Amino acid sequence: MFKGLQQKWKVSGWQLLLIITTFALGGSLCGYSGRKILGLFAIDSSLPRVILYLLIITLLWPLCVLIISIPLGQFAFFKNYINKIGRRIFGKRRQTTDNKPQEETTMVHHPSSIVRIAIFASGAGSNARAIINHFRNSPAVTVALIVSNKPEAGVLKIASTENIPSLIIEKEKFFRGNAYVDELREKGIDFVVLAGFLWKVPSALIKAYQNKIINIHPALLPKYGGKGMYGAHVHEAVIANKETESGITIHYVDELYDHGSIILQAKCEVTENDTPESLAGKIHTLEHLHYPTAVETLLTKH
Repeated sequence: MFKGLQQKWKVSGWQLLLIITTFALGGSLCGYSGRKILGLFAIDSSLPRVILYLLIITLLWPLCVLIISIPLGQFAFFKNYINKIGRRIFGKRRQTTDNKPQEETTMVHHPSSIVRIAIFASGAGSNARAIINHFRNSPAVTVALIVSNKPEAGVLKIASTENIPSLIIEKEKFFRGNAYVDELREKGIDFVVLAGFLWKVPSALIKAYQNKIINIHPALLPKYGGKGMYGAHVHEAVIANKETESGITIHYVDELYDHGSIILQAKCEVTENDTPESLAGKIHTLEHLHYPTAVETLLTKH
């Protein structure tokens, strides 16, 4: 059963434990709060009392699990989970006054079609794989292209295995040409996700995809950002400065390194025994947990 849930929700074993804990504690808080609220009503008849109690806990449950999810670091998961329940209950379409369905709008320019994203990566592609897995069966979003500046990058092997088209880019055309905007448009790309991409994004690409390019950084910006601050360099600096916490920052991309508006941050503890390698492991866990759901939230918000 637990393996089935882990595969269904696309989470690690550790996150599954936190999710189950959140369900349990949230349910307990909901039941306790429901009884307290019910006590405010002078209802002697058992049936109306039961009906009122069920109504109260139905309304309380989403709030309670969201409250519990915050300290357990599962807010993004439960926000998405509750949104999905809401869409199933109320439907994915809204009715207009003439009873014709009205399409939900998204942040992309053609909401009636599947949103096509391109993932830019320079390395092994673990974040790319997490995003691909997250949207594997999505009716609304698809990973349509993998872009890399390194022909030997592991992310290209992932693209081949998943039968996703790939594009290897060259520095001259990327920085002094059209930044491959024509190629992206030819593929129908709506949104760009940087997942361990080490080149600075040129202005031509930023202008073509204004507010539609996001990046994930392995630290809590504005700390430990800027040119040269990536991967192990970041973790080494965090440990050298005896920080007690680190984390990830998901942000929009602009013309400066690690500078765009912050979308989401998630934290982890840094202990005295941490090494750059052990800290990297903690950061990867946060990345794989939060990046796919952050992308989904951005692409489906109203």
